[in-house]
This record gives sequence, C-alpha cells and structure tokens, in this order.
Amino acid sequence: MEKAGNALQIHRGKMLHFAKTTLNPSEHYSYIEDAILVTSNGIIEYFGEANDYLQQNQQYIDSEHISIEQHSGLIIPGLIDSHVHYPQVEIIASFGKQLLDWLNTYTFPAEQQFVNAAYARGQAEFFMNQLFAHGTTTASVYATVHPQSVNSFFDVAEAYNARMICGKVLMDRNCPEALRDTPESGYRDSKKLIERWHKQGRQLYAITPRFAPTSSEQQLAKAGQLANEHPDTYIQTHLSENPSEVQWINELFPEHSDYLAVYEAHDLVRDKALFGHGIHLTDREYIALSESGAAISFCPSSNLFLGSGLFNYQRAQANGVPIALASDVGGGTSLSMFANQADAYKVCQMQQTSLSPFESLYLCTQGAAHTMGIDHQVGNLNIGTEADFIELDLAATPMLAQRIQRSTNLSEQLFAINMLGDDRVIAKTYVAGQQVYQKGIELCGHSFTNG
Repeated sequence: MEKAGNALQIHRGKMLHFAKTTLNPSEHYSYIEDAILVTSNGIIEYFGEANDYLQQNQQYIDSEHISIEQHSGLIIPGLIDSHVHYPQVEIIASFGKQLLDWLNTYTFPAEQQFVNAAYARGQAEFFMNQLFAHGTTTASVYATVHPQSVNSFFDVAEAYNARMICGKVLMDRNCPEALRDTPESGYRDSKKLIERWHKQGRQLYAITPRFAPTSSEQQLAKAGQLANEHPDTYIQTHLSENPSEVQWINELFPEHSDYLAVYEAHDLVRDKALFGHGIHLTDREYIALSESGAAISFCPSSNLFLGSGLFNYQRAQANGVPIALASDVGGGTSLSMFANQADAYKVCQMQQTSLSPFESLYLCTQGAAHTMGIDHQVGNLNIGTEADFIELDLAATPMLAQRIQRSTNLSEQLFAINMLGDDRVIAKTYVAGQQVYQKGIELCGHSFTNG
C-alpha cells in the first residue's frame, strides 16, 4: 500500500484527547463537541473548535474544493499497546495453563514456525491488520528468536507507515533447542536489526530478552552491552508475572536480592525499559523502578487468564512508577484496548480501587505515549504530532447504543465504551493521516468484517 499522501484532509466531529501528561486525567482532558482536525503529510496541522477554523478558512476550502469528512462517532487518538506478542496471535484462547506451562505447551511450538520467513510475513500482516481493526496504531511488540520475524514485522509496519516498536527475542537456555541463540549470535543479530530498523521511518527497536530465566548471565550482559551502545533504543522483557516464576529466579540467580536486581546488574533498567506485568514486586523494586524511569506494562486480561495475580495499580502509582496498559496477547484474550480497560477496572475493583474511565483511556493514549517517550509523536491530537487517530462507533451494539443514550455525561459514556466496547466499536482507523481500516469495508486488499 502507499504511504500517506500530501493532500490536506479535514475531519469534523466529536473529539477527545489528553493534551499533556497529567496525574489527574479525569480533570485534564480536552473534549470538543464540534471539532475540526486537519492533517497534511501525515501530521496534525490543526485541532480545535469547528466554528473557529471555518470562519478563518471557509473561503480557502471553497476555492480549493476541499471536502470535509463528517464523522458521526467519537474521534480519539490511536490506541497504544505497550506489550504484545505477535507470534502468539494464533494461540490466543488456548485452554488451561499458567505461565510456565503455557510457554512450553503453546508458545514455544508456535514460535518455532517463524523460522520460515514467508510464514512470519503472513502472520505479521494478519497481526497488523488486527491491530488496526481493534483501534491500535502503536504497539511494543515481541517477535521470536528468528531475525526474519523482526524483518517481516517491520516490513509490514513500514508499508503502512505505522509507528511500531519491535525486537528479536533473546533466549539461550531453558527453551527448545530450535529457539535458542547464543550470547554472541543474539548480540550480533540484534545489532544488525538495530542498524537496519531503529529510527528508520517510524520504526523503533527494542532489545528483547524474553525474561531472565531463558537468558544466561552472559546473554543478559550482552543485552546490557547493546543497551549501552544504543541508549535511545527500547528494552522490553518480563518481570514478576507469576509466583512460580519469581521462585525460579531465586533459584537461578541466588546472588541477586530480587527479580529486578538481575536486570539492574546487567544495565537493563533505565528509561525506555518496559517491564511486562510487575505483579509480585518488593518495596525495593517499586522504588528502584521509579528512580530509574523504567515502566510497568499493566496486562490485566493476561494476568487474569493465566491466573498470575492482581497487579497493584494503586501501589505502583503511589511509588511513582510509570504505567502503560497492554494486551499481552496471546496470554491476553483480546487485542482490544477497550476490553483490556474493562479488565483493568475489574482488577482494581478487586483491590478496592475504582479506575476512572478517563484514567484507563489515558493509560493507552497520552499516558502510554509519555511512559514510552513518544508523546511528542503519538498519543494525542496536538498540532505537530503524527496523525494517528480512530473513530468510535457509539452505537456499535444495541447494548452500547442504549447505554450511551441513557448516559448523562461524558464520563458515563466513556465508562460504557470501556465496559461494553471491543473491536466492534472501532469504525475507522487512520495511520499517519491515511485510513487503514473501516468496519465492514475492504481496504488495501484486505477485507475487514469485524462487527
């Protein structure tokens, strides 16, 4: 497909976003009932009241015969998924295992197929289109140990001009032989991928040890070497997801005080480090994460599905740890960030905390972008940022339509979308100003029939 063109595009309708980083999203949001969003060259050139814009520009619009696209739904920034495994899409909704058994029974066999570059390309294309169909325009993505799995993913992301983060998994022990690299080969392959893809177009690279149990001390040291040589790359891995996993860490790394200390010892805890889960943390680990600038990817659906535990959102927040929401598919049960917002609400409710609908949306838009250091590029509708946005169908289902009709304010409407929304609520998805998805319509050679 072609990348976004140069033509000026004008969108009109109800629009909502968080213009800046805030500790109180319920108070600091921008909602305009009749707004104009103008994009050109994939960048937002105007966001504000429709009347203000039209009074100043109507003559130009008329003379240049520029059409205005009227949206009946709610426009918000494209959603951000801070932790997801594209090779695991095919094993989503697999029955009856917790983390370590899940890996051996489902994940590792699925990932072995990615030795085939054509297979990896097909799965990358499927995954990318499913992200768009679920309203996600940016994600931090795990590939497999195979370099071709990363190349295939970035090839597809580049074709859509999508801002994506991805990395080759590093694993040199406690996994099938077919999925093992070595400290040296993992370093060498990752370095080549960084040089090929990082900051090329909209692509960003993440150094990706799967988790400490599947990497030797030598491999973790080489990952840390990469991180020091390329300080503007991301780091993504897993941390304290499951009690059995934490116990395993104590056995494998007895010289380290806790799970996070293993990563700290190898220079893998810093800003732009995204740690999936962070459920079973010590007081020291919360403080260390906060001081380092590293973040936790909160994966509520996955944590519930795999029986891993309840992430203590309030405690992490109180310690000043940056948090972003994530699907963690295939352990997670949906790529929809609305479905994951619903599960996040339930996880917090189990701990006597009510997560507001503004806050949960913030965690997968501006909040996630800030946590990942890209809020100057995505996550909001600010002038100068990249034109990634979606339109929500507020009547996507009869249940949602009725609930929206009976809502008395924006907060109630958002909460209804969070609780009842899924891929059916996504009407349109735009990446760099270009439409890449429309519910029920074929675009770019792909048929989208969600809903």
